[in-house]
Formats: sequence, C-alpha cells, structure tokens
Amino acid sequence: MSLKELSRYYRLHMRLERNLEMLQSLENAAHPRAQSLTGMPHAVGVTDKVGDLAVEIADLKNRIRALQAELDREETKLNRFISTIENDQTRTIFRLRFLRCLTWGEVAAVIGGRNTEKGVKNICYRYLKSCSAVGRDEP
Repeated sequence: MSLKELSRYYRLHMRLERNLEMLQSLENAAHPRAQSLTGMPHAVGVTDKVGDLAVEIADLKNRIRALQAELDREETKLNRFISTIENDQTRTIFRLRFLRCLTWGEVAAVIGGRNTEKGVKNICYRYLKSCSAVGRDEP
C-alpha cells in the first residue's frame, strides 16, 4: 500500500468533518427567526430563505452519506493492511496517523519514549519502502 493510498482516508475524513461543520451552519441558519412586524408592505421578490436552505441541507446530507460510505470502505482496506504489520510500535504508528488522523507530532507524543515527530515519520516511511521493495504493496 502506498503513502498516497494511506493518505486517502485522512483526506476523506477531513472532507467529512468540513461537510459536517457546514451542515451544522446551514441548519443553524435555517431556523426561522421571529418576523419583524413594521407595518410596512413587503417588497416584491420576497424569497424563502428557509426553503432555499432546506434544499442545500438535503444535498449536503446526501454528500455526507456518500462520503461516509467511501470512508468505511477505505477504513476496511486500511485495517486489513495495518493488521499485517508485525512490529507493534510500527502498527501503532500507522493506526494513530492514518486511522485516527493524528499529526506526526501527536503520534510521537502518544508513542512516548524518545520518539520525535521526525522519528515516527521515518519509521513509517522506512516500513512503506520495505514493503514496496519486497513487492508487498497489496495485503
């Protein structure tokens, strides 16, 4: 499995989080507010903001469902690959970085010891390089 394939899950996860935040914003904006009763006649071209937002919300919910399904498929692939890693520390590094979507610095902090951001990144890259050298790209 290549770094590009491993990073796909991370990118999908970030897209899903952004879409969920956007959905929350749209839902907050769609709540009708109290009308302003000024006694003045309304102008022509009055729009239904709530109705327009409802369409956007429905579309975004469909995109979120599709992203979630794609994310689930990628997670299955990642778990299958990561479970083949024999070294416990390397396997943990891959899980933290690619499944939990932690930064390299956060991974180093969780692993502890004298591990640095650069150190855990090198462990990951060396493992991927050894996999491609052995021809073990696919589990």
